[in-house]
Amino acid sequence: MRQAALSGGRIVAHVKRAYASANVSPAAHTAAHVFRPTAPVARTFTRGFRPAVVAAAAAPQLKEINHSDIANKVKRQLLINGKFVDAIGGETFGTEDPRTGEVYAEVAEAQEADVDAAVKAAREAFDHGPWPRMTGRERGQILYKFADLMEQNTHELAILESLDNGKPLSASEGGDVPLSVEHLRYYAGWADKIHGSVVPCGPASGKMQAIIYKEPLGVVGQIIPWNFPILMAAWKLGPALAAGNCVVMKVAEQTPLSALRVGELALEAGVPAGVLNIVPGSGEVAGAAVAKHPGIDKVAFTGSTEVGKLIMKQAADRIKPVTLELGGKSPCIICPDADLDTAVEGAHDALFFNMGQCCTAGSRTFVHESIYDEFVKKAVARAQNRKVGDPFDDDTEQGPQVSKEQFDKILQMCKQGEEQGAKLECGGKRLGDKGYYIEPTVFSNVQDDNIIATDEIFGPVQSILKWSTIDEVLERANKSEYGLAAGIFSNNVDYINSLSRGLQSGTVWVNTWNQFDAAVPFGGYKLSGIGREHGEEVLSHYTQTKAVYIPLKDPVKWL
Repeated sequence: MRQAALSGGRIVAHVKRAYASANVSPAAHTAAHVFRPTAPVARTFTRGFRPAVVAAAAAPQLKEINHSDIANKVKRQLLINGKFVDAIGGETFGTEDPRTGEVYAEVAEAQEADVDAAVKAAREAFDHGPWPRMTGRERGQILYKFADLMEQNTHELAILESLDNGKPLSASEGGDVPLSVEHLRYYAGWADKIHGSVVPCGPASGKMQAIIYKEPLGVVGQIIPWNFPILMAAWKLGPALAAGNCVVMKVAEQTPLSALRVGELALEAGVPAGVLNIVPGSGEVAGAAVAKHPGIDKVAFTGSTEVGKLIMKQAADRIKPVTLELGGKSPCIICPDADLDTAVEGAHDALFFNMGQCCTAGSRTFVHESIYDEFVKKAVARAQNRKVGDPFDDDTEQGPQVSKEQFDKILQMCKQGEEQGAKLECGGKRLGDKGYYIEPTVFSNVQDDNIIATDEIFGPVQSILKWSTIDEVLERANKSEYGLAAGIFSNNVDYINSLSRGLQSGTVWVNTWNQFDAAVPFGGYKLSGIGREHGEEVLSHYTQTKAVYIPLKDPVKWL
């Protein structure tokens, strides 16, 4: 069983070989031939460990894309009460192609009045509609159909994801969309297993029984980020809908298209009007309206810690439950016994995956002093050979950053890191003169108080720190305000046991990175958030418990 996903180019090559062996043309594939990775691949984001084989020096050569043809296939409006509608005031915003920085489509922009309309639709659907009153099995069947439709439209959804976000098409088509499908299917299976229990009461209560019910919360506000738009939508929608809730989802203004297409597919699958409402817009307006709206019973947010704090404050007036999956500054610890080439490639993937725009990025690479110099040399060579290019090229490993704002922030932090004494080994500059491409960047001689070691960069910038003893590296790794994830590269069971138990992180990976299974809880310690995604545990965030006491008349033979 393979432990890591295929790399971008290898995913595409794998698909082509599969088509060739089956005498099927890739250009002529239908829903029956959509590529679905094997289970180990479908559960991971991380790229496979492999040597560097391609150079990344020249400016990216961009393919011609028919933007209008792609955009016109998507309803670029607000989804409210089962219909796609313009914003009440007619507001729109432009969505950019990060390969060029050019606006290629206008999308309806939700204002506070639009969010209010979406909440009213969701409230009506919850209070009087069929969704929470269906049996769990009926809801599950609709969610299975929803997942099937997404799978049948994998290629289209992947193109929208890569065009909006800039990530390689191979990652969208081989990872993000199949993982989203898998997640929805997992919670479709849970829909008829969310139930309570019957408790015989003790003598002090008399002859009584209590029935414990698990009921949906009601209207849920969900705010998703731009780094994994379709996958984060699936992570949030799966458990919320399975439990019988209705949803108002605010999608990021940088990446609205794939979520709007997913909304269309939900309606096609039979999700009733008003159960899923989608409102693209800015965080300052639409996001804030979702967080503070009195008609929303719970808020789930994935994004920065700074915005997470604001959402908690906005939800506090109504004592509204909040779950937050926030930032990270994850330590990647390379032990002296680790296989050096494997550790270099693993640490590279831990950081550079998704252009570094990943909350679990291994952005503090701690390397033991005995192998530090050799590790830095190999890490620099790997970064210099990373293929940066058009997301629609088969062999591209790294596309552009999502926006000019993110692009500028990353370059500014590189400059600050160098000014604070870190050694810039490679990169740190713009690549080409068009779009938001940044050279893969490696810093050595990084100290714990350097801004690139303390703050979340969210970009392709690897910071390599030196350590001497286990106690020392554990203390330094835990010194961060964040605690989302961590990783260890070692074959020594004592190192692994000591570090994995001592690290203050919600997830710890050993000799791998970015493994996510729908059944395994995911979330952070400290400023990395509250609550958990995935597994049975997340269902507690979308249900509430009711106890009903019922007197029993004599004779009660079974008490």
